[in-house]
Amino acid sequence: MTTIQDKHAERGAPSYVWRAGQDRRLEMIRQWAKIQDTQILSVGCGLGAYPAHLVGENPNVYAFDIELDRAITAHERVPNTHVAAAEHLPYPDESFDVVFSNEVLEHVQDDQQALAEQARVLKSGGRTIIFCPNRWYPVETHGHYWRGEYHFGNTPLINYLPDNLRNRLAPHVRAYRRRDLFKLIDGLPLKVVHHTRIFGGYDNIIARWPKLGRAIRSVLYFAEKTPFRLFGLSHLLVLEKMPNDRS
Repeated sequence: MTTIQDKHAERGAPSYVWRAGQDRRLEMIRQWAKIQDTQILSVGCGLGAYPAHLVGENPNVYAFDIELDRAITAHERVPNTHVAAAEHLPYPDESFDVVFSNEVLEHVQDDQQALAEQARVLKSGGRTIIFCPNRWYPVETHGHYWRGEYHFGNTPLINYLPDNLRNRLAPHVRAYRRRDLFKLIDGLPLKVVHHTRIFGGYDNIIARWPKLGRAIRSVLYFAEKTPFRLFGLSHLLVLEKMPNDRS
């Protein structure tokens, strides 16, 4: 019988609440993509938190998740929600102006095929915006396996181990270096518009220790403007589909 922890290990935990960290990422999506009068796709939408914040201003927001129960919940707020795998999207070629995914790429079976599918459904000039784990963040946030047993929660320094050791402890989730991400787009009609690393919202710390939490967040957000962004929680990668030269 599949437990909630098993599902979190395999698929990740969706956004159950909406706080400053989620709001900041939504604003980054707005910064790098046109929201009004476009066709938008949310990849691996979970419970629909992100697309639900867009559908009020743009009815042409589509979403999907591989988990039926999550898709049903998302459908209550985002009518155009489907059940699908990221590697096999049920949409025609060049259907969307904007595609975005928040911490999904690391969980799919085939990340290269998933990105190829995003490229396929993008219109020429359309953009895909991807948030995914940074290998150089000091903590693995998806838990780890030890002697065949899954341990949920944050685990320090796993991602600093060599690949073979790291992947034995965290076989259920990927963490990317910059070169890993750029390798995924080799051969795809996508160009890099923007790449950086960002830190999290740290809303749980702020809720418990407001002054300390806000101080930590301020320091880390400043670090994003320095070489210390190398140690950010997540990559922010913006890709644009290049025109089809066939004519």
